[in-house]
Amino acid sequence: MPNKKSPQTGATLIELIITIVIISIALTGILSIVNLTSSHSADPMVQQQSIAIAESYLEEILLLPVIDPDGSNTGETRATFDNVDDYNGLADTGAQNQAGSAISGLGIYNISVTINDEVVSAINMKTITVQVDRAGIGSISLTAYRADY
Repeated sequence: MPNKKSPQTGATLIELIITIVIISIALTGILSIVNLTSSHSADPMVQQQSIAIAESYLEEILLLPVIDPDGSNTGETRATFDNVDDYNGLADTGAQNQAGSAISGLGIYNISVTINDEVVSAINMKTITVQVDRAGIGSISLTAYRADY
């Protein structure tokens, strides 16, 4: 029986280079998606925190009467605000409690409050807007209405 050697088969150098290029392109695409996803993974948490801060400020404001009980808005601080209009123009750098103390971990947020008079269906209303900003994320704005009675 004659001993014939079969020719060797395998991948050529060009086939290996093409395979490496294709795998590199695929990995680059996958890794860029993973990078984008991980860099924005905290955005929903930051947005939820912004909403919670705005809701907290709104609740604090809405619990006060519309009409000033002492008739004077001079010399008041946030701790002594006694009506809704006292909050107009409030601008806090970093979230603060009602006493004016900074809330730990929330110093990166900027809060501003605007209050306007508005007539809705012949009823005098106060439009209270709380805007919470964070650099790089954007801003959240919540608006509430309070009857002027």
